[in-house]
Amino acid sequence: MRPSSSFGSLLPIALWLPTALAGSEFNWTTLEASTTLHWTPCYSAPLQCTLLQVPMDYSAPQNGVTASIAIVRYPSTSPKSQYRGPLLFNPGGPGGSGVDAIVASGADFVTVFGDQFDVIGFDPRGVSYSTPTISFFKTEAERRFLIPSAENVIFPSLNASSTALADTWSHMQLLSQLAAASNMNGYLQHMTTDNIARDMLQITEAFGFEKLQYWGISYGSVLGATFASLFPDKVGRLIIDGVEDMEGYYSGNLTNAMLDTDKAMQTFFDGCAKAGTEGCAFHAASASEMPAKLDALSSAIKTQPFPVIAPQSHGIVDILFLRNAILDAVYAPYDLFAPLARGLAVLATGNATLLYTQNEVPNFECDCTNSSAALPFHENNFESYMTIACGDPVPINDTVGELQTFYEATTKVSSFADLLASTRVVCAGWKIHREGRFQGPVGAKNTSFPLLLVGNTIDPVTAHASAVKTSMAFPGSVVLTQDSVGHTSLVAPSQCTFGHFKAYFVNGTLPAPGTVCSVEAELFPSGSNNITVKRAAENSEDWKVREAANNIGRVMRKILRRTL
Repeated sequence: MRPSSSFGSLLPIALWLPTALAGSEFNWTTLEASTTLHWTPCYSAPLQCTLLQVPMDYSAPQNGVTASIAIVRYPSTSPKSQYRGPLLFNPGGPGGSGVDAIVASGADFVTVFGDQFDVIGFDPRGVSYSTPTISFFKTEAERRFLIPSAENVIFPSLNASSTALADTWSHMQLLSQLAAASNMNGYLQHMTTDNIARDMLQITEAFGFEKLQYWGISYGSVLGATFASLFPDKVGRLIIDGVEDMEGYYSGNLTNAMLDTDKAMQTFFDGCAKAGTEGCAFHAASASEMPAKLDALSSAIKTQPFPVIAPQSHGIVDILFLRNAILDAVYAPYDLFAPLARGLAVLATGNATLLYTQNEVPNFECDCTNSSAALPFHENNFESYMTIACGDPVPINDTVGELQTFYEATTKVSSFADLLASTRVVCAGWKIHREGRFQGPVGAKNTSFPLLLVGNTIDPVTAHASAVKTSMAFPGSVVLTQDSVGHTSLVAPSQCTFGHFKAYFVNGTLPAPGTVCSVEAELFPSGSNNITVKRAAENSEDWKVREAANNIGRVMRKILRRTL
């Protein structure tokens, strides 16, 4: 059966990169951590892996307690004279596996940026293959009972019932208490963004380089900006993409993340109406009629949900499922708007199967004969998210009443607030905070190299205004705008955007202030504007770069649907 609970997969910041994306497996337990980099062939050639030993507590490294950071590299093949060192990538989260990301797309990074770099994916401390692994539970069975599968994309609604918010709060209190009980060795308070930034410097220095080269998306923007704030003289090249509201992140109030969510939804209405019958199956005569058409369908589903038995699972298409499907599409509209429209059109005829299968996940099967087994390595997505996202900001001790007031205020910002405003509720019970951790303000008067910030014109969960605001905290930095809808620049291929990325990393060239890049994609593509049709008009090298950029996007778009 599909796991369920009153709080579901409660992660508006959470990032899931399924292990399957990484292809073949590698047994990380065969490696021994060291303060130097000892590379071992892993996964598939030419990938290499290592475990880097770092201090658990940077304020007391002499105590000998350490963490092991899992690192994978797609090695440079350039001559030594042209080698430019490690380029670190973070796919967001917090809790995203950089290892899995590079295993799945390292070759594409090389196609886009060139072979002068070692392309580096790393799992932040406590995350995935890095150890000690963050876990609140003694067994996988216990974990699956209390937390739905990482593949379960259903978010709860804070207004689903009169007790929904209180129910969610109580579950978070329980999980926070379980986290505290699991923290007997006292390491959870060290799983914070500032320490992850320090780990990135350790990785860079282990390669023999002094300054960080980095690309971080979504939560990775927080990590990158935090690094630049702590180590302004250690910035080699630093791109942050899908930039969060840094002040909001460190204060535990991400309301500003939703500034453009409804604008993103409006592009569905506008694009669908413009595409007509052939381009959008759920079209209406005008964009102004689209919201009412969707509202009517939503009201019908509230009254009569649909049970569905599908090849991999079974479940209910109700109003919560419908709103989650819509929100998924808003995150990745170039991939999902047209399929969403088809699903909605069929649903309007009384058939929910298509919409369900578009968002289907396999049934959860519990191995009851092995229910006492220890938590499997690599399966700690939720715990990682909660530990980092709640351990970073100021303590949040809101009562249910205070959270209700907070939620009601967010509804004035976005119609999706019931699904997206839960982060503060998640963290309201968290009690594990390290004294002296970095809590902002983010910024530096003079970094050793200017930052490049990237924002879409309409991003549903990291508004363009946040990129502009963060840029002001780093004088000399530049904001590159991608004229697209969705979360981060990876929602659609853009030779312009990736061309500026390469120029920045290779030559140190910043785009001119005010630069806006178009994308090679349409929200509702027709035969004449489809990317494939345009291939004949381009040279093969341009096409290879575009395809590589799009492949990186495909990998990340599987996980960026649910991340800030």
